[in-house]
Amino acid sequence: MEEKGLVFQRILLSRMKFIGDVVLTTPLIHTLRDAFPQAYLAYLGDKHAVSLLEHNPYVDEIIPFDFSQRDVLYSFRMFASLYAKKFDLAIDLFSNPRSALLTFATQARVRIGANAKGRGKLYTIRIQDDGKPKTAIEYHYQSLKPIGVEPKYWRTEIFLTDSEREAAFALLRSSGVDTSKKIVSLHPGGTWPAKLWQKEKFAALAQKLYHEGYSVVVTGGIHDTQIVEFVCSHAPARFVGLQSVRTIAAIHSHCSAAVSNDCGIMHISVAVGTPTIGIFGPGQEHIWFPYASPHVALRKHVPCNPCHLNVCNRIGNDYMECMNLLSVDEVFQTVMERLTS
Repeated sequence: MEEKGLVFQRILLSRMKFIGDVVLTTPLIHTLRDAFPQAYLAYLGDKHAVSLLEHNPYVDEIIPFDFSQRDVLYSFRMFASLYAKKFDLAIDLFSNPRSALLTFATQARVRIGANAKGRGKLYTIRIQDDGKPKTAIEYHYQSLKPIGVEPKYWRTEIFLTDSEREAAFALLRSSGVDTSKKIVSLHPGGTWPAKLWQKEKFAALAQKLYHEGYSVVVTGGIHDTQIVEFVCSHAPARFVGLQSVRTIAAIHSHCSAAVSNDCGIMHISVAVGTPTIGIFGPGQEHIWFPYASPHVALRKHVPCNPCHLNVCNRIGNDYMECMNLLSVDEVFQTVMERLTS
């Protein structure tokens, strides 16, 4: 089913999780705004991730969803609120059980989502993936084809205010970072153990960058504390603290290069324009790293990857070949190429 040629006045986009996934929807947001310049455009998603859309000129309303709320009444209140907003187009870019129900609750005339595991019945237009290789951005754009909107933008975007940049710069200085030098950001943490390059290698990389005359900062979330403490205790690197994702974005805007595991911070760094080196293991860089130079994905191709596992099934034998084979020198040379070009 297609609904080409229709004009929509109130549009809801939703990508419920995660940080990187929300960032990867920003080209679609820009394209949708150009296609319907007079429409009211709202975005529904995890309250932490969607904060990255603050000050985005193409979004009229951000609707944060609090996943920590287990109260059934919270969900019913959200259902009622979405229905009351009278959307005429709702596009679900996540299509899991919760997001499908939230999309259905809008009762929008046109509801678009993936035709997966019976949830397609909750949409009026069901997207059937053709199975062809595509980037995450291309995958999202499939949802616009039925309404006659062609892809237009491909660059991810985060819009920071001058005050946010100034506050981040002040934070760097108060954390002991020499801001007279070029700054390199390292993000050694992440949610999934199999996607983590060794903390010892991050520390060695920080040492080499410091001796080349660069300031090194380390970012991390609440679950990365042990990794961050190890890196900072074994190298002359400064930890900038547990910050909001917008502050992390603003910090990266002051960096000349960034090295990150395959996680949300990698996508944030790219979106603010910092030359970014993404370290890949079990994931597929052709899907999750749809970025051109100066950004680059580094990986070692071994027979078992990409395995898509969140925890390496060989960890018990201390065997993560896809990560172990990537040397400090290889990453260092890649960073230096970006710092000296």
